[in-house]
Amino acid sequence: MHVPVKDGIYSVGAVDWNLRDFHDYETLRGSSYNVYLVQDEKTALIDTVKAPFTGELLRNLSELTSPGDIDYVVVNHAEPDHSGGLPEVMATCPQATVVCDEKCVGTLSTYYDTAGWNFHIVATGDTLALGARSLTFLEIPMVHWPESMVTYIPEDKLLFSNDAFGQHYAASARFDDEVPLDVLMAEAKTYYANIVMPYGKQVVKTLEKAAELDIEVIAPAHGIIWRAHLGEILSAYSDWAVCRPAPKVLVIYDTMWKSTEKMAQAILDGATRPGVEAKLFWVRATTATVLATEVLDAATIAFGSPTLNHTLMPKAASVLTYLKGLAPQGKAGLTFGSYGWGKQGPGDVQGYLEDMKFEVLRDPIVAQYNPTAEVLDECRAAGEMLADRAEELASAAAQQ
Repeated sequence: MHVPVKDGIYSVGAVDWNLRDFHDYETLRGSSYNVYLVQDEKTALIDTVKAPFTGELLRNLSELTSPGDIDYVVVNHAEPDHSGGLPEVMATCPQATVVCDEKCVGTLSTYYDTAGWNFHIVATGDTLALGARSLTFLEIPMVHWPESMVTYIPEDKLLFSNDAFGQHYAASARFDDEVPLDVLMAEAKTYYANIVMPYGKQVVKTLEKAAELDIEVIAPAHGIIWRAHLGEILSAYSDWAVCRPAPKVLVIYDTMWKSTEKMAQAILDGATRPGVEAKLFWVRATTATVLATEVLDAATIAFGSPTLNHTLMPKAASVLTYLKGLAPQGKAGLTFGSYGWGKQGPGDVQGYLEDMKFEVLRDPIVAQYNPTAEVLDECRAAGEMLADRAEELASAAAQQ
C-alpha cells in the first residue's frame, strides 16, 4: 500500500516485520525499507528497497503511477538494503534516469550491471526541477558510506534523510505521532549507537548543514517518518554525535567460576549513589546491540574478564571488538578480573580500552582464583572512583 506524506508525495516502500539481525545488530522490532514517490510534472522515486521486497515496491507504485511515468530514480545510498531493488526497477522503468553522486556510480557498478542505465551526477547544492517542486542534493560522506547523500524538497520543507534519523522499527503506522514516542526514541538511539556512532564528526557537520534548511518533515530510509517531534530527534542527535555523557556507570563482565562476577558486583556497589545511574551487565545475558546502546551515553565503564588460555574470555573479546569498531568517544574506565596462574585477561581488556582512547583510571584489579575481602574493598573503591569521574564528565558536558 501507499501512504501520503505530503500532497503528491507518498511512502511506497516495504515493511520487514521478520528482520531480527542486521549484520550482527539485533533488530527485535523488525525494520522497513522506505521509498518515496514524488509526483509533479516530472516523477521521481527516492531510493528503492532490499532486493526481496522489490515486488512489494512495484505493487505499491502501481497504485499511483505506471512504470513509464517515472522520470528519475534518486539513489541516496548504494548499500543493498537501499539499492537491492534498483536493477528490477530499472528493468521495469528503462527510460528513467538514475540520480546520484559520482562516488555512488562507482559503488553501484560493483554490485549491479549498470551498463544500460542513464546517470545524472549531482553534488552538494545541485538542484533538479520537477515542476512546481525541485530536488536539492547534499552529500554527507561517511554518514555512513562514502557515497551517501540526502535529498531536500524546499517547497515542501521535506528532507529525505537516508540513514540519518532512521530506526529499525517495523510498524503499520508511518509517522512519529502515530507510535509511542518513548519506543521510537529508544529505537532511534539503538540505531545511532550501532550504525552511526563511529561517524560522530561527520554527523556534527551534517547537522550544521541541515540547520541551514527549513525542515518540517524528515523522511528516513528506515523506520518512522518525523513530522511532530523534530525537536526531540535533532536534539538527541546533537548529544549522540559527541557521545555526550550522562552521570552513568556501566559494569560489564564475563565470568567463569563467579569470581569475576563477585568483583563486578562490588564495583557496582561502590558506584551506586543518588544521582548516578549504575548498571551491571553479564555479556552472556545480553547482546552487543544492547551494550553499544548503553555505552553511547555512559560516562565511565568497568570491563572485566577472567583469564582463559592466556587471554580474555571469548564473549568478552567479541563485545570489545564490536565496541572498538563503533569507536565511542570521551569515555573513562578501568578493568578487572580473576586468574589462576596467568594474569593476562584483565590486561588484554585494558588494551582494548587504550585502543578506544579511554581515559584509563587505574591499573587492572586482579584476584587469584577467588577475590579476598581486601580485593572486594578495592573493587568498591574503584566503583566510587567511576561514579566520581562520571559526575565530573557529565557536569563538564552540561556546561559546554
